[in-house]
Order: sequence, then structure tokens, then C-alpha cells
Amino acid sequence: MTTMPLGAQTAVRSTAVAARATDLTKVYGQGETQVVALDRVSVDFRQAEFTAIMGPSGSGKSTLMHCMAGLDTISSGSARIGDTELTGLNDKKLTRLRRDKIGFIFQAFNLLPTLNALENITLPMDIAGRKPDQQWLDQVVETVGLSGRLKHRPSQLSGGQQQRVAVARALASRPEIIFGDEPTGNLDSRSGAEVLGFLRRSVRELGQTVVMVTHDPVAASYADRVVFLADGRIVDDMQAPTADAVLDRMKRFDAKGRTS
Repeated sequence: MTTMPLGAQTAVRSTAVAARATDLTKVYGQGETQVVALDRVSVDFRQAEFTAIMGPSGSGKSTLMHCMAGLDTISSGSARIGDTELTGLNDKKLTRLRRDKIGFIFQAFNLLPTLNALENITLPMDIAGRKPDQQWLDQVVETVGLSGRLKHRPSQLSGGQQQRVAVARALASRPEIIFGDEPTGNLDSRSGAEVLGFLRRSVRELGQTVVMVTHDPVAASYADRVVFLADGRIVDDMQAPTADAVLDRMKRFDAKGRTS
């Protein structure tokens, strides 16, 4: 009898929307010092899809992720996670939203050195007073390849292993969406490839939704889709990206910057 691979039910790409920005604008400062970081950005991030956000320095890619994740306020427009509108939520409701519906993976691993890997993975749920779904937790730990390292503290793990703990922590509570801010920026190429492979597996096998900000065309090639920003606006949307295609697109940004 043929065994169906884990998560085969997610093989068909979902058309449901995990997060949506509509005419999202973010302005910093006033008067002569005013900077428009995001200029009426509208974009959907679909469920069970891996999206990379790219653009030149100062294009607004990190600002877009922070606004969508409820880490920064927006000046006008709309940002939604699932059916929840972020605009107007007070600090308590935003904290609950981030805790219950959003996972985060940062460039700095943000692990507590006094806790072992398993304790770091379950920490957000422990703080919320929720018990993890043991079957799901076991599946996540197996997916990221940490089964033999759960009792180790961060100082006993390599950089790649520490970031895998951070990935597992983001996945463990089954959030509606995971946001990654340069999650492989502090890793060597081999460790970075491992983490990106785990993120891609979490989408394809666990049905997770991942949105990642990166400057690396190779990292972007692990995604299903790349959204390109320039000057606070979306200027391109690439499906099934390759590293060469992404690099070519970024070179055109550089060429425009030199001639403008």
C-alpha cells in the first residue's frame, strides 16, 4: 500500500487569504522631514503559500512586514490578518492577536539562554497559559529535525540549529501566518539553506503560511512567489521564482537607481 506523504492534502494551492493590505500607507515624520515608507500598497498573502518580499534598501519591505504583523502602526489604509482588521486595535488586543495568530522568526534568534530547545519552542504558549497540541508539536519538531536536540540549551547548538528552534517556536502554536525578517541573515550558506528548506516544508507539508523579507535572491528562490517593492510601492510580483530571475530583476532596480 502506498503511503500518502505528510501534508499531501495541502498540495493544491489555497486561494484563501491569510493576510491582506489595502491602500496601506505608512508615513514617518512631518513637513520637510516627512518620509513616505509605504505608498498605498495593496497585496494579498494567500494561505499555505511561501512569499518573499524583496526590494532595494529603503524600499519599504521591512516596514510592510512590520505593519502587517501589528508591530508598527499604519498611517492610512487597511491591514488584516484573516478576518481581523488591525487598524484601531488597542495594545491588549494587538498583543493577543500576535500571540494567537502570528509567528515570528527574526534574524537574531531571540532564544532564552537559560531554557533548553523544547522550553524555548513552547515558551509563547507557556506564557499564554496554553498547552501545546502534542501531536502537532511532535510533527513540527520532526519537520525541523530537532528530535535529538530538545534538551540542549542555545549555547550547545549551532547557529543553524538555533534558528531551527526559532522556526519550530513560530510553528508550534499553529499561527495563521509566520513573518520572517531576514531569518537566514546571520547564518552561513549551508545553515541558511537548511532553515529555508524547513520553511518550505512547513508550507508544503504542514499547510503553513510564510511571509519572509530577504535581500538574498537564493533565499527568495525557496518561495512560491516574490513581491518586489521600490520607493514604497509594489512594482512586480513573480511566481515560481528562480535565483537567476530574482537577481536579474534586482539588477534592474540597481540600474534605475544609477540613472535616476
